[in-house]
Amino acid sequence: MPHPPADLTLERLYASPSLSGPAPRGVKFSPDGQRVTFLKGRTGEQDRLDLWQFDVASGAQSLLVDSQLLQPVDAELSEAEKALRERKRIAGAKGIVDYSWGTAETLLVPLGGDLFFVTLGAGEPTVRQLTDNDSFETDAKLSPGGRYASFVRDGALHAIDLTSGEEIRLSPGAEPDRAVSYGVAEFVAQEEMHRFTGYWWSPDDRYVAYTRVDESTVDIIPRFDIEADKVSVIEQRYPRAGRPNAVVDLYVRDMATGETLDIKWRRDDWGAATDQYLARVNWLPDDALVVQSVDRHQTRLRRTLFSLPDGTPGAMGEEVQPCWINLDTDFIAFSPEAHGRDSVQPVHVLTTTEASGFRHVTCLNRRGEAHAVTTGRWAVDKVLAVLPEDETVLFTGHADTPLERHLYTVALSGGEPQRITAPGRTWAITMAADGKSFVGTSASPGQPPQVGLYKADGSLIAWIEENQLDETHPYGPFLSDHAMPEFGTLTAEDGQDLHYSILKPPGFDPSKKYPVIVEVYGGPHVQTVVNEWGRVSDQFYAREGYILFRLDNRGSANRGKKFEDVIYRRTGGPEVRDQLVGVDWLKSQPFVDAGRIAVQGWSYGGYMTLMTVLQAPKGTFAAAAAGAPVTDWRLYDTFYTERYMDTPEDNPDGYEASSVFPYVDNLTTPLLLMHGMADDNVTFDNTTRLMAALQDKGKLFELMTYPGQRHGIRGEKLQVHLMKTRMAFLERHLKQSAIIKGSP
Repeated sequence: MPHPPADLTLERLYASPSLSGPAPRGVKFSPDGQRVTFLKGRTGEQDRLDLWQFDVASGAQSLLVDSQLLQPVDAELSEAEKALRERKRIAGAKGIVDYSWGTAETLLVPLGGDLFFVTLGAGEPTVRQLTDNDSFETDAKLSPGGRYASFVRDGALHAIDLTSGEEIRLSPGAEPDRAVSYGVAEFVAQEEMHRFTGYWWSPDDRYVAYTRVDESTVDIIPRFDIEADKVSVIEQRYPRAGRPNAVVDLYVRDMATGETLDIKWRRDDWGAATDQYLARVNWLPDDALVVQSVDRHQTRLRRTLFSLPDGTPGAMGEEVQPCWINLDTDFIAFSPEAHGRDSVQPVHVLTTTEASGFRHVTCLNRRGEAHAVTTGRWAVDKVLAVLPEDETVLFTGHADTPLERHLYTVALSGGEPQRITAPGRTWAITMAADGKSFVGTSASPGQPPQVGLYKADGSLIAWIEENQLDETHPYGPFLSDHAMPEFGTLTAEDGQDLHYSILKPPGFDPSKKYPVIVEVYGGPHVQTVVNEWGRVSDQFYAREGYILFRLDNRGSANRGKKFEDVIYRRTGGPEVRDQLVGVDWLKSQPFVDAGRIAVQGWSYGGYMTLMTVLQAPKGTFAAAAAGAPVTDWRLYDTFYTERYMDTPEDNPDGYEASSVFPYVDNLTTPLLLMHGMADDNVTFDNTTRLMAALQDKGKLFELMTYPGQRHGIRGEKLQVHLMKTRMAFLERHLKQSAIIKGSP
């Protein structure tokens, strides 16, 4: 029997167990494909993660490593670890947040700054603690051959020989007084390039490549970490737009000889060392090193192959874009010589490129000669595997619709891709090394994420987490009032389609007029209109009587370069006009109260909230709530900002027009500002400067700050508080105004 409708309180919205059900994360296959491992939260504490395993042969699932048995008391995280977790967007997680496979029987589990080596056998796994000291080991991994456990400690790269137990320092020691460290990824690499490491093992464990990062060139931005009971001053190295970056060098250590080779990856014609980015580092099976570098303007990407042991460089292709290059993580090396393809240069690489205007799979040889594997007016998401014996490629993408991600197969020689995964939902895929099976996580608006083990043809082998949505599910008591989104398209000023979703309250009556919340992000590399299970907080808004509306404006992801490039050198312009197309459509609907429309967003969405409400005609919005907003792009980091805006020196008019400050006089809409006071991404001075400008202009606003919180507001209690703050603000300006006016 279905549950009768139940009240969804804010406290239950964020409490454990999660209303979306169990959500395995960090899914990996063991090297032999016999196990699937994953991290899973506890029923009574969803943010505390343990390591689980799924036996492929038997279908049995079991707890592999209990985080609290290894470490009963949570350790105080180092500043470097806090920053890394913030960059990875896992700052709220506890317990085991990462792990790595070595051989088919060994795993490395970092926990609380120490390392634990897990060996699997016929019985219970054995656990050996590798480190136990006052320092914090970060970025821990097992070498591909399983011989070494490596990590960064105190700004230097170390490794433990797992056979002898000997610890080796692989790099020089850090020089904190000179802001020099080794084996680390600098701020912009972590935050903007999604490169979270600064070292890379060769496939046979013979070599390890590592960075030398000199941040002495980077400005120190004093950041006041304001907490409830103390104020700390953090001197953060933060390269703001137009200012110098870190200098990143690359070295390779020969593990057999201990000798170190300087990899000369920078180009003389690309300017100063601070104007060149080390973007990606990859190994080929024959111990050749491939370095991808990007110039300061991010319109040119170069691949250089360095042959070891002498480090001789060779060109492996270059990509040029008129606006900017979107980096990818696609790099799969394989040897097709058995089929006679380019027998002189047997090693090929599968990667992706947007040279055609849409991201597509391409095959490169060592000389950089390429042929297209996929084509068309749709975007590839990621290359997952190549099966040389079948001459096929497996990848995820959006060939059917931009609103769903699917797994596809295509001939290595090119042709029409064939979809493998079932339509009507969005998929995330983890492939086995042999490409014969995969773990698929899928979700639809009516089904929270399900995780299953599948054959390569898409047929289900077994559920890892079925997460069946029935009366026993955590969401069961609220299922009868579950609202389903509707999808549609509007047209931008240049004729391009704008996808939107609209979520209406349960028991929607088309004869009534409803208040609307426009939920906006609007920035690059993000897509918010997707055919998948949404945030349960969306259901809370709907149950409170609000219509929730989202629109992916030009500049957002998975629609090709033409769709993205319209924001080049002028953010906060085309995106705002697109959002107003959505608002105009809303106002034309008979069930929308045109006088009760609010806009809200966080991060780029906070910026978009401000830019939209400040540029819209007076009276467009009844309220606006902006969280952690960028207010002036000169305050944000180099790699992100300059990719879209160029430098402030080269584009002063664009920076001025893209700042919120020229429009402050236009504020007539009730405004709520929210920000974490220890934010190390969009620093708090973005909001304090806006506060000062608003006060100078005599503009009233509301403010909620969160001591000790960074870019995201973490923890159940604080999330409840944040939502209560938003809801109280919306109630005052959308619902109470309706009572005063006498509207229903």
